[in-house]
Amino acid sequence: MGIGDDIIATSFAKGAAEAGKLVAFGDGKKIIWGPHSEMVFKNNPNIARPGQERGNVTWVQYYKGHRIYNALGPGRWIWNYDFKVKPGEFFFDEAERIEDKYANRLILIEPNLPKKRHIQNKTWPKDRWVEVYQRLAKAGWFVRQFDYGGSIDLMTIKIKTKSFRHAAAVLKTARLIILPEGGLHHAAAAVGTPAVVLFGGFAPPAVLGYDEHTNLTGGVTRACGSFDTCQHCVEAMNAITVDSVVGAAERILKYHA
Repeated sequence: MGIGDDIIATSFAKGAAEAGKLVAFGDGKKIIWGPHSEMVFKNNPNIARPGQERGNVTWVQYYKGHRIYNALGPGRWIWNYDFKVKPGEFFFDEAERIEDKYANRLILIEPNLPKKRHIQNKTWPKDRWVEVYQRLAKAGWFVRQFDYGGSIDLMTIKIKTKSFRHAAAVLKTARLIILPEGGLHHAAAAVGTPAVVLFGGFAPPAVLGYDEHTNLTGGVTRACGSFDTCQHCVEAMNAITVDSVVGAAERILKYHA
């Protein structure tokens, strides 16, 4: 998950500074950060940096290879159903804050995922994404997607972002985001933006879904976590209809009007 893992980590550290402590992520002796940690943890007063191991820290054994929410099994992730994700947080400085240019009518659609072996298990057909975009745009919403290079084109007008933090700051101004499970759905929870999240059958909303979001599985009750293309996951994604996504979006927009 990468960036999403670090966003989840920030939820474990909430309020630490107010209690006079820092939270250290590592093995209890050494702070272990990943390639995105510096970016996600920027300005966060609750998290100990590498080199602060000897300070007044509370250790959380959460790092690559020890993510708590799952464990490595034969050809798949084994999900820990005793874990329930909670919203993390970003600390944006003044230069990072984004002005709302869309008069509170911005909807983001983000169909893109990292190119991993199990990508097909989390992919929704492009023509359905296009139909969702067209129906919401016709209803008068400013529907946009991020443009960061290599994206799946659904529309001609996109929001170019300089970094993931920039995307998260833009996301904070949106009324809604529609997307697959992944780093940006964790970012949406962290900045308080409602989301319709297409989970399908790869990962379980009971573990990695937020109660504040609408999480769609296509009706499956088992999340397989398969590293290889899985017919169960493909069928689960295909079972998520355009009407179910647009209907969920409309309910959220009405509720948060």
